[in-house]
Amino acid sequence: MRIAIASGKGGTGKTTLATNLAFLASEEGQNVTYLDCDVEEPNGHLFLRPLINERRPIGGLIPKVDAEKCILCDQCEEICQFNAIVCMGEQVRVYPELCHSCGGCSLVCPVSAITEVVQEMGQLEIGQAGTLHFVSGLLNIGEVKSPPLISAVKKAAPKSELEILDAPPGTSCPVIESIRGCEFVLLITEPTPFGLSDLILAVEMVKALKLPFGVVVNRAGLGDNGVLTHCHEKGIKVLAQIPEDRRIAEAYSRGSLICEALPEYRPLFRGLLGELMNGGGTG
Repeated sequence: MRIAIASGKGGTGKTTLATNLAFLASEEGQNVTYLDCDVEEPNGHLFLRPLINERRPIGGLIPKVDAEKCILCDQCEEICQFNAIVCMGEQVRVYPELCHSCGGCSLVCPVSAITEVVQEMGQLEIGQAGTLHFVSGLLNIGEVKSPPLISAVKKAAPKSELEILDAPPGTSCPVIESIRGCEFVLLITEPTPFGLSDLILAVEMVKALKLPFGVVVNRAGLGDNGVLTHCHEKGIKVLAQIPEDRRIAEAYSRGSLICEALPEYRPLFRGLLGELMNGGGTG
């Protein structure tokens, strides 16, 4: 089963929830893989402390133009929908940051002046935290397209009973790439007006992708009842509420897992894990 932990905004507790669920499931004997798909700011390793066995560069294909062969026919520019290759006067310019690696320009070139070369965009890290499998991606500084690296993280996952994906925040392309192909999406939010606003956007996203989902309210008791009221009115199942507890924030700041630092919270996470494995949530 592949479960994604997502949120409409950052700082709501995605990584806290994902790492604790992965750790607890692994500790209870399941074959589990934790996938850190937040490749711009991965931090699952701070809590799971994996031993990294393999580091692998990940790259995308970009066009390279042989100026001596090029006849400036403009066909490469015409086929590119993202303006990644442009004919300017007596030369052809390539903008790698705009390229989507479709290969169209090299296919239409009548004189084979365009070849594709690999440009590294980031790094894949694969390791173990005890019996827990760990896969993470780290996007190179300056790179603007994270979905290809997220896809590589998902493909690198070893076969296991349970995969828990820690998705990036928001509702844009990186999040969609992360949750695509998952069997369940767990949306975590906070009981504030901002939390509700971002939850509404996240719910629209998972509904558009026709994925079953449920909600976890973090820091419950801190704000108002807007999130709970909205979920009740819309028939959205709230699977768990993690209370506002200073000790949780202190454990987080130390890089400690809640299940280890505060054992009294184990039943909460164990109950949530059971709900997820039984497919509980909103269709």
